[in-house]
Amino acid sequence: MGHTYERIDGRLRAFIEAQPLFFTATAPLSGDGTVNLSPKGITGSFVVLDEHTVAYLDFAGSNAETVAHLRENGRITLMWCAFQGPPNIVRVHGRGEPVFRDDPRFGELLGRFPGVDPEPHGLRAIIVVTADTVRDSCGFAVPHMSYEGDRDLHAKRFAREDDASLDAYFARKEHIATSLDGLPGLPLPLPPTSRQ
Repeated sequence: MGHTYERIDGRLRAFIEAQPLFFTATAPLSGDGTVNLSPKGITGSFVVLDEHTVAYLDFAGSNAETVAHLRENGRITLMWCAFQGPPNIVRVHGRGEPVFRDDPRFGELLGRFPGVDPEPHGLRAIIVVTADTVRDSCGFAVPHMSYEGDRDLHAKRFAREDDASLDAYFARKEHIATSLDGLPGLPLPLPPTSRQ
């Protein structure tokens, strides 16, 4: 049923890039820490950088668990499911890194996302994932569902923020600078964006 692949190319890449939704899973090293699972899906906010590397834009939200877990241990799994067409599930198990706005690589990486305007979404970081293992499985039990389009609520909410007000918003949230388990999360105040 499932197969392991050495790279993200061909039909695997086409399948991943066609999905409007994917999920990220991370966990701290602590055995009693909180496992985090997050949906991601703003059109244009995910890219395949090469056969072993993918990236997505990390936008404003009410916590920063993925960032905290990646800063601690780097472990991450990304998953895509076919909700339309032939059944399929693809998982990328790998090592992730948050590239923050003041990182010299930030500007070049941001240029790899031409299909989305990150400004209205409160861009915090770019998550870069290097694949260790790429696997697919049948997806026979995944239901058929229709994609109607992106919600516009995220952009409407965060488009009115500038860096100063976004910092104030994050400062009011309990689990942005520190994760649920007390790990370092998003560095605050937000660093200025590096566009080198």
